[in-house]
Amino acid sequence: MSPTPQQQQRTTLLRQTSHAFCQALLSPPTPTTLLSTYFTSSTPSSPQITEHGPAWATSRLPFLGKTFTGVQGCEEYFQLLSATLEMQLPADAFPGPEGFIVDAEAGMVSVVGKGRFMSKKTGRGWEETFVYRFSGFDGEGRIGWWEIWADPLSAWEAVGG
Repeated sequence: MSPTPQQQQRTTLLRQTSHAFCQALLSPPTPTTLLSTYFTSSTPSSPQITEHGPAWATSRLPFLGKTFTGVQGCEEYFQLLSATLEMQLPADAFPGPEGFIVDAEAGMVSVVGKGRFMSKKTGRGWEETFVYRFSGFDGEGRIGWWEIWADPLSAWEAVGG
């Protein structure tokens, strides 16, 4: 069964939004601009950001293992992340739009990225591959929930005690 024109349009919209957001991360604007440009704020619980990781790691990595909710909560995520780590994403950190996996019916987009991260405290860095999943899109294709699966053990080691 082939997708309807409406499903194809939705797939294209979700792919374009997700790809544009990831491209913006290569040379990121302020968190406020990222959030207002790419994320929905149509409900009090949106947008949301969750960087998955073990609860025991939050003493060194306070942005892990919890869901940051609403614009202020998401701004807090970016503040905690940027106070702890420096993100260096190369021009090819993300695939082209065709590399973004879209399930328009479920309202989800997934992509694998790569980059170098460095502890601001110790200066130690590492290369890693990570997965982003976007969901909760509104009618205009703006992101409701950004989930991140990365390498918390390398981050833990780099940040140190």
